[in-house]
Amino acid sequence: MAATDYGAKDIKVLEGLEAVRMRPGMYIGSVGTKGLNHLVAEIVDNSVDEHMAGFCTQVSVTLEADGSATVEDDGRGVPVDMHETGVPAERVVYTTLHAGGKFDNTTYKTSGGLHGVGSSVVNALSSYMDVQIFLDGKIHHDRYERGEPVLELTKEGLLPVIGKTRKRGTRVNFMPDEEIFENIQFRAADIKSRLHETAYLNPDLTITFTDLRGDQKDSEVFHEPEGIVGFVRELNKNMETVCEPIYFKGESEGIEVEAAIQYVNEFHETVLGFCNTIYNSEGGSHLTGFKTQFTTVINQYARDLGILKDKDQNFTGADVRNGMTAVIAVKHPDPRFEGQTKTKLDNPDAARATGKITAEEIVLYFDRNLDELKEVIGCAQKAAKIRKSEEKAKTNLLTKQKYSFDSNGKLANCESKDASKCEIFIVEGDSAGGSAKTARNRMYQAILPIRGKILNVEKASIDKILANAEIKTMINAFGCGFSEGYGNDFDIGKLRYDKIIIMADADVDGAHISTLLLTLFYRFMPDLIFEGHVYIAMPPLYKAMPKDGEEEYLYDDAALARYRKDHSGPFTLQRYKGLGEMDAEQLWETTLNPETRILQKVEIEDARMASSVTEMLMGTQVPPRKQFIYDNAVDAVIDA
Repeated sequence: MAATDYGAKDIKVLEGLEAVRMRPGMYIGSVGTKGLNHLVAEIVDNSVDEHMAGFCTQVSVTLEADGSATVEDDGRGVPVDMHETGVPAERVVYTTLHAGGKFDNTTYKTSGGLHGVGSSVVNALSSYMDVQIFLDGKIHHDRYERGEPVLELTKEGLLPVIGKTRKRGTRVNFMPDEEIFENIQFRAADIKSRLHETAYLNPDLTITFTDLRGDQKDSEVFHEPEGIVGFVRELNKNMETVCEPIYFKGESEGIEVEAAIQYVNEFHETVLGFCNTIYNSEGGSHLTGFKTQFTTVINQYARDLGILKDKDQNFTGADVRNGMTAVIAVKHPDPRFEGQTKTKLDNPDAARATGKITAEEIVLYFDRNLDELKEVIGCAQKAAKIRKSEEKAKTNLLTKQKYSFDSNGKLANCESKDASKCEIFIVEGDSAGGSAKTARNRMYQAILPIRGKILNVEKASIDKILANAEIKTMINAFGCGFSEGYGNDFDIGKLRYDKIIIMADADVDGAHISTLLLTLFYRFMPDLIFEGHVYIAMPPLYKAMPKDGEEEYLYDDAALARYRKDHSGPFTLQRYKGLGEMDAEQLWETTLNPETRILQKVEIEDARMASSVTEMLMGTQVPPRKQFIYDNAVDAVIDA
């Protein structure tokens, strides 16, 4: 009976930063490498806010030899005087959620750290944090352990002073807590990419990165005086461009809008949105405003120039953005984001402001640059021509029976129609597909076998992509359409399955199949990834069968090494070369059963890096791919 009692004693109140340590994912997204690197980003964003306020020109980020991270800037320094709560203001900043100088427009007109939780969250998730503030010729010092201050204050209740200085600013050194994170080794490449991105968005800021770990020290300075125009050039550096970057800037409703656009001879778009220098991976209202008005302007020009006749339909948004690379950056005094990690901007006024500035400024630009306007319209014409040539084939595809597929792929659908509970496994090979169909939970699990490697969409034209039988099979199975402008525009709300799970062999061919599928999703159905619907199944590599004791599945070589270390008796080891070697019971137990399986969720944090690496590894240019492999060979895991 006691177990079912529920009263006031069961209501828990988490004090101070305890809530952050209890549920870290709510504040930094995850406790993996992505969340770990996010700690550095939170502290850097505070320095960038000082820069946007006009008080900081230099930021340094150091990955220390002991595994900690240090961020230092030459801003005004965190206030150290007594706060109205009776403790130094610095302690309020680093120990109190929703505390800071960003809740009105007097201290910071615009800022990225609007929730007031960044510094305190980093403090809570660190085994220690050491803070030095250079202010009024003095070095003020404070230190925390797992969010709790450990230094005694002076008799006046202020921070102790440990020296004199001519510098100004704030220095924060912190060590991530290994009790919280899966690992505490920062990934330098991701941090450098984020810092470089920040430099493009703040052309007057200089950011110095130093990595003191290991034998090979690394140091790099990021300063990009061209701003987002340089950003667009960088995104397109390995592509054939059709025009020079188009740049405009303006202000409306107190919102500053800045845009850089360039077209390339490729059939995909890369449109990145930023608000107060924070990348919004899921876009938001600012991108909606830009896309809508840009499409309207191009259609009007096309009709004024006689390129579109009265009988012709307007270009679609996808037509107009064919080959577009764009960076749209807004500075908003009061932005609303979805979640602490700020993946999507939600302000309606951002759409209005971005649309208004785009409509005004792009017309002024194109009126003075008619040749570039014709190049842009030419890209739209090319896309529209391909789209129209595919209409018949596309219509045929969409008017087939709901699950009538070509002979090369047969969907074994699930019985439930509740998309939130359903999942579809994309399985390579008839043998594994047959086992999966037998092993699955028919109520909620659908199986879609595919034969071999699908088309590499990074190298293929859109007509070949839409003619590919395996790709058509997946489009019809998912139910949410494909890209935009081909008769069945992508709509994530129509997705029939909450999870799309790639189930391939744990070998080189399996990895290649997974990569080809992810390239398709990223280029033509990116919301599947951005909204967390794509997973990769992790089948075991080994099965250990001891003479005495229970059998155990081992998912990688590290697990095998641990088993050998911990298991004293003799055992037989079976290695699975492919999913087809497992019978239905083994496949259910290891890969299909939600209670026991291991899935990797596919996420994208850095769209600039994701786009460039996808183009490099899957595109047609061989030299950049060779150089990438050479540069990253040291990080490869060799299965020997």
